[in-house]
Amino acid sequence: MAFTEVSEEGWFSRIGSSIKGILFGIIIFIVGFPLLFWNEGRAVRRAQTLAEGRGAVVSVASDKVDSANEGKLVHLTGMAETDETLTDPEFKISAEKAIRLKRQVQMYQWVEHEETKTEKKAGGKKVKTTTYTYSKEWADSPVNSSNFKEQGHDNPGSFPYQPEEIVAENVTLGAFNLGPRLAGKIGGEKPVPLNEQALNQLPPTMASKMKVNGNEFYMGNNASQPELGDVKISFAKVDPTKVSVIAVQKGESFQPYEAEAGGSTIFELVQGEKTADEMFSSLESANAMMTWILRGVGFFCLFIGLTMVFRPLVVIADVLPFLGSMVEAGVGLLAFGIAAPLALITIAIGWIAYRPIIGIA
Repeated sequence: MAFTEVSEEGWFSRIGSSIKGILFGIIIFIVGFPLLFWNEGRAVRRAQTLAEGRGAVVSVASDKVDSANEGKLVHLTGMAETDETLTDPEFKISAEKAIRLKRQVQMYQWVEHEETKTEKKAGGKKVKTTTYTYSKEWADSPVNSSNFKEQGHDNPGSFPYQPEEIVAENVTLGAFNLGPRLAGKIGGEKPVPLNEQALNQLPPTMASKMKVNGNEFYMGNNASQPELGDVKISFAKVDPTKVSVIAVQKGESFQPYEAEAGGSTIFELVQGEKTADEMFSSLESANAMMTWILRGVGFFCLFIGLTMVFRPLVVIADVLPFLGSMVEAGVGLLAFGIAAPLALITIAIGWIAYRPIIGIA
């Protein structure tokens, strides 16, 4: 099933739109400079924080709380676990000693997909052809079919049940309490097995609407041939798992490490048994990656801003489509040729400002 929409924009209208876009392009272009400069400072402050933390961290045992380490940045490993039994309030599904219990709900619905093709015509006209296709898919949130371009693909509306997540209040690491922020970083969800016994534990009105299909409750006639409005409900849990933590020891719990360099904190939990050196190396790699990502975003702002400023030249040349394509390619090369050195100069200025010895060299 497909619906096609064709729209045309005349040459004069395109020129007007491109001229209006100049101001927006200038704003994007200007934003690129402080972003690039700020990013260099952020990278340096983060690197200084990690270097300071690497030098200050103390590896400790998790089986006891040593008051001598109070206020120190500590590293420890052990099992993150809890004695709590988490229970879903509606479905009464329980998970013993689970750190987190999550209810997942999906409905079989119509989903609209959009594909657009643009074609330039002689005289500067631009023809945009948008094709909308529709398919039935499982979605984890309601899809509003009232906004579909083609009618006749009506979705049921709201879900009969909503997603839910229950988190254990007391998650420990040996003699320590992780607290909600660190415990919230623990992943590794596993499906909760469901069977006929779990179905029979549901309230009668709820159980009569459902059947068990693998590890899911299924609301519908046939799980192998889903129909519009069918619902499937599954549950996932996070079991006790080995973790490694770097944070400041605060009594029997933890708090973020505030570096003397300022501007950044250390408050980390990773799954598995990792040494302090491995965790800091991973944090340093993440900082380097973020630095390059933001450099790319800053350069992209400069490049896109310049192409928008020069856009009227492309539209004017589009009176002959082949000429417009040539000018568009030239504008792209020109924007790249201006944006690249400006980005490098801004980064260099940031280096000189934040790390003068390396920057000047």
